[in-house]
Amino acid sequence: MRWKGRKQSTNIEDRRGRKSSFRRKSSFGGIGFFIILLLFLFFGQGKSLLDFSGSAPSPSQSQRPANGKPDEAKEFIGVVLEISEQVWGDIFARSNARYQKPKLVMFSNRVQSACGITSAATGPFYCPGDNKIYIDPNFFSELTRMGGRGDFAKAYVIAHELGHHIQSLQGISDKVTRMQQRTNARQANKLSVRLELQADCYAGIWAHHAEKKLHILDDGDIEEAINAANVIGDDHMQRRAGMGVNTSAFTHGSSKQRVYWLKVGLLTGSVSKCDTFADLR
Repeated sequence: MRWKGRKQSTNIEDRRGRKSSFRRKSSFGGIGFFIILLLFLFFGQGKSLLDFSGSAPSPSQSQRPANGKPDEAKEFIGVVLEISEQVWGDIFARSNARYQKPKLVMFSNRVQSACGITSAATGPFYCPGDNKIYIDPNFFSELTRMGGRGDFAKAYVIAHELGHHIQSLQGISDKVTRMQQRTNARQANKLSVRLELQADCYAGIWAHHAEKKLHILDDGDIEEAINAANVIGDDHMQRRAGMGVNTSAFTHGSSKQRVYWLKVGLLTGSVSKCDTFADLR
């Protein structure tokens, strides 16, 4: 991915290294929950990341780089966010609407948001309560260990969370929440999966227009994003955990579903094609 030297967004809050009180376990809201399983598979039951009172990542991994050294994680995230502001700004403008830029919060270990206090074990997440994206950059190392390698795989993850922001602006997230409140748990979960698959499709739209507008792709980048979508599919992770595939326990969709909808966004670049609620494959 051709990102170095590009303009960076100023809509970043760097909270790494800050201490925050951590009173008790809090609800994740489902958006970043799949990462808990992802990390659990690496560290095993002996170091359950669901126990927030346990040890945190070492300071050397979670603090800002030392003075004088480039902060590559922040630069990369800043470039991806800046590109998204251009891409989605253009898309909204074509519909005579104004794109409201989100803030992206970089944190280490745990963070306070309008959605509560959340551990880094949750992975990247979007909080509709404050319209902010939250990410601990150490997550990218875990993504690589899972098999999601390359800069464009990381960009896909950020673009997915940005997709949730688009859903919030469109009123889709609120609509889904109201529908979930009127149905049973099984149907509510299916709606949640459809929401996540749409965010994958929106990530593909981001990539489509970023390449068309700024020519950011290198050979193999598309394969990196597709591979990342595949390795974080619910069925793929269930098998890695030694379990049978249980579709009723899906939170983000199968590998096939996630790859399919990412490709829809990549190939079409059209928001109207991302209606996962009409066609769940």
